[in-house]
Amino acid sequence: MKDLLRSLGYAVEHFSSAEQFLEWICANQTSCIITDVRMPGIGGIELQARLVAQGRRIPMIFMTAFPDENEKARVLKAGAIGFLTKPIAQKSLVECLTRAFAGSNAAYT
Repeated sequence: MKDLLRSLGYAVEHFSSAEQFLEWICANQTSCIITDVRMPGIGGIELQARLVAQGRRIPMIFMTAFPDENEKARVLKAGAIGFLTKPIAQKSLVECLTRAFAGSNAAYT
């Protein structure tokens, strides 16, 4: 994923966990987050909830191998840009990134 994003011209930081991202000194300068719904420790949904509770509205794109309509509705309602099912189609990811950097609130699934 990070190699694809870099090949598209995006500056990318990769983290092994949501906790590592939250501890990152430059987290406040993040323009977009791509996260998995399920991860060890803090999952993507909890990461979104923590950021929203802190007043940080960073565009987020969720990906999952186990799509769940309730989770999808929850993250989209909280402002997610996309909810993509693995394997992720490059076109779908690029469309989400385009909206994230354009400031669009329209969600993509």
